[in-house]
Amino acid sequence: MRKESTKYGSAAARWAGVGPYYAMFPVAFAEKIIARHTAPGDVVLDPFAGRGTAVFSAAVRGRRGIGMEINPVGWVYSQAKLHPACHDSVVRRLVEIEKLSHRYRRAASNLPSFFRHCYDKRVLQFLTAARANLDWRNRKADCTAMAFLLVNLHGKRKDSLSNQMRQTKSMSPAYAIRWWRDRNMRPPEVDPLAFLLKRMEWRYAKGVPKLADSRVYLGDSVQILPQVRRYWATRHKRARLLLTSPPYYGVTNYHYDQWLRLWLLGGRPTSCQLGGKHRGKFENKLQYRQLLFDVFSKAKGLLRVDATIYVRTDRRKITLNTTREVLREIFPDHHLRYQSRPYVRPTQTHLFGHAEPRVGEIDLILTP
Repeated sequence: MRKESTKYGSAAARWAGVGPYYAMFPVAFAEKIIARHTAPGDVVLDPFAGRGTAVFSAAVRGRRGIGMEINPVGWVYSQAKLHPACHDSVVRRLVEIEKLSHRYRRAASNLPSFFRHCYDKRVLQFLTAARANLDWRNRKADCTAMAFLLVNLHGKRKDSLSNQMRQTKSMSPAYAIRWWRDRNMRPPEVDPLAFLLKRMEWRYAKGVPKLADSRVYLGDSVQILPQVRRYWATRHKRARLLLTSPPYYGVTNYHYDQWLRLWLLGGRPTSCQLGGKHRGKFENKLQYRQLLFDVFSKAKGLLRVDATIYVRTDRRKITLNTTREVLREIFPDHHLRYQSRPYVRPTQTHLFGHAEPRVGEIDLILTP
């Protein structure tokens, strides 16, 4: 009890961890870098925001965080942390979804067989109703409710709504079905409304955090950064810190890894990889370099001349060398130094193809 009260004794601490997500910044790391390189009232920019850890950490400490995220799963997590709806409005929406769920029996039964192996009938109807009725893009209560659903959509049996599965990664349907059949594992019988309300009570027990005005935009940074710059230049001061971690070359596909959560947000009920220039594994070196160049060069327009650029990247040669070359080209007047970050626990790079003897990540730090 004493350990929990210390670790989760504030609203900010309870909301900071919303959203299981690969390649996420550790909260303590983001807090440390923001405290070291900025002061209250400064702006922090993250063009690869993920679940919004850097932006949220900035907002908690009186800085204004601005981010962009192409994956709607990460964006929903960010919105729920930065703009959580009041407890009662989220409860009302979940109760309304539960009342509607009986109308979705046919829709639930028409889904691929994976879903019936993964979820109890009652849960599956609830999820199908939520998918059809929660306006997560436009309504604060709906977005917060959807975040709770996404967090608990899959994970350990009885700790989530699903049959046994990783929480961070959606497994492929064929593999999951075979695994469950081999172990004679059926989806747990869960009252989805009661399950979610119980987890909401813990999250809201300390209230919601007081945050500086901050925002994460949904979409491709290459397209959004110029729009944000035009708006920002006339209304706000420029960022003192760019804190980010771009995708690593050839590692994994965030959209494939989150296919089940993407289905709940309106996507297809299959694990087929989604197309799109900036949605894959970045296995083309020229395209990967162009992505980094486009994003960092456009981000430069939102930075102060004396801004610090802090980029966490992969130790492997292709990713590290490409990122370093791009940063040096865009910020030629900044001094570059390195900080080695050995793995504390398995990460996306460790799990997906890192074969070099020295494992870990590298922080590239550019200062004026």
